[in-house]
Amino acid sequence: MNRVLPLFRRSLADSWRGLIGWTAGVIGTLLLYLPLYPSLGGNGQLQGMIESMPPELVKTLGYDTIGSGAGYTQSTFFALIGFVLLTIAAVAWGTGAIANDEENGQLELTIAHSVTRGQLLAERTAAVLLKLCWLGVVAVAMVLALNDSAELGIETGALLATATALVGVTFLSAALAIMVGALSGRRSWSLGAGAGVAVLGYVLNAIGNQSEELDWVHAWSPYSWAFGTDPLLNGWDARIWLPFAVAVVGLVAGWLVFRRRDLAI
Repeated sequence: MNRVLPLFRRSLADSWRGLIGWTAGVIGTLLLYLPLYPSLGGNGQLQGMIESMPPELVKTLGYDTIGSGAGYTQSTFFALIGFVLLTIAAVAWGTGAIANDEENGQLELTIAHSVTRGQLLAERTAAVLLKLCWLGVVAVAMVLALNDSAELGIETGALLATATALVGVTFLSAALAIMVGALSGRRSWSLGAGAGVAVLGYVLNAIGNQSEELDWVHAWSPYSWAFGTDPLLNGWDARIWLPFAVAVVGLVAGWLVFRRRDLAI
């Protein structure tokens, strides 16, 4: 364990096959949805469909801007399918960082090789973040590649802001899974925390969309922090960084307990 970032390197080496699968999923989803926009949105057909739906349902689903190329891309991929894909990957990776290894007995063996608990948490978290960033980069590259042919009209700066928002909100799920794994060593609790914050954030955002009286609910939704300002339409906003900040706080809290508690045997 005398190499530079050994746990970081091992985490990446052990998961590269799965990462290829997630990469293919992101590429396939974008290839499936984005080329459809000219035939749906370009002739007003999509906007007509949206206008025929109940306004409350449109707001709940976040489809009020789907008539534009940027709104269509955000509504179908970044704020929906892409969010689901990256959240599943993030929760799986976050759960595997500590809780899964502790339950199957591998964590104690790893720590016995002159590895501190803080090093383990930091390096495995960094590996998860790098993999999510990779998926974000793949999404950006694919959208840029399809931007002209699909007549999306998306600006690069706004695209980078949206990809950052997607990585941030999914990294929060991973971080909470890691935090709960560090606190408890229980795989089921870690998995539930990571998935729960994603579901809760989406639900709170949907509730906040219902009326102006409920708009305050958005302040409690990580999903709303990421996508509430429609970054693919409006570009960067300070709230995009909130999921990263909360993730760091959660990871520090997890480390403070993890460094002192007894491992489950």
